[in-house]
Amino acid sequence: MVQNMFRSGFLVRASHTLLTWVITLMLFLHDTDLRRCEERGELLLPVLFFLLVMLSVLFYFAVSLMDPGFVLCDSIKASGEEESLIPQSSTPRPRRCGYCLLQQPMRAKHCQTCQRCVRRFDHHCPWMENCVGERNHRWFLVYLLVQLLALLWALHIALSGLAPAASWDLWLRANCFLLAALAVLAVFSAVVLLLLGIHLYLASVNCTTWEFVSRHRVSYLKNRGDERSPFDRGLLCNLWDFFCACGPAAREGAVPNSV
Repeated sequence: MVQNMFRSGFLVRASHTLLTWVITLMLFLHDTDLRRCEERGELLLPVLFFLLVMLSVLFYFAVSLMDPGFVLCDSIKASGEEESLIPQSSTPRPRRCGYCLLQQPMRAKHCQTCQRCVRRFDHHCPWMENCVGERNHRWFLVYLLVQLLALLWALHIALSGLAPAASWDLWLRANCFLLAALAVLAVFSAVVLLLLGIHLYLASVNCTTWEFVSRHRVSYLKNRGDERSPFDRGLLCNLWDFFCACGPAAREGAVPNSV
């Protein structure tokens, strides 16, 4: 039963939720800007902060529980759009996944953790306990943006609650909980900012993390002399396709990559 709980991601999601609300509660209970606004009867900022935190949690669960684009069957309709972007000499032949025995679309990859093939596979996120792929990649990026805003605001609030003291020893004792919260918030802010920057760049060039990191192993990329992604259609078109295009994020043909 314990193994099933780990596999389902229950403990990871519960830990994320618990940590989020513990830090939020600390910011409301200590003498921070939030507490001062409440005491003055100014509830706008506390309510907005609470709603932002709630929104980040909702996005977290939406992305972590969403189907990232699992390949369910062999019925892949080839549009030919992606194949036209790859030179015929470097276009691989269709192949079946060696694990789930399904024919992989182009840009799909088998995830060893999820034990499924994922369309337009980007990476498996251990903090989400889910893959990031064709269906949830844009929402993953939106989640990172909302989470970063919540973290930076929380950092500002925590700093406002640090109380002066006569000595370092007394200051550490008086602010130990806020200092612990500040350390956690600073680490998470740096990580989320880095991830947001990386994924914005990859979206702008129409490339996935898997393709960027393992280019030498991807059959339709390893023999290309050009370092640019063959799916790159320009900054504006790439961002439009990533955030606004309906249906698959990348029009798939029945041409898979090698794992």
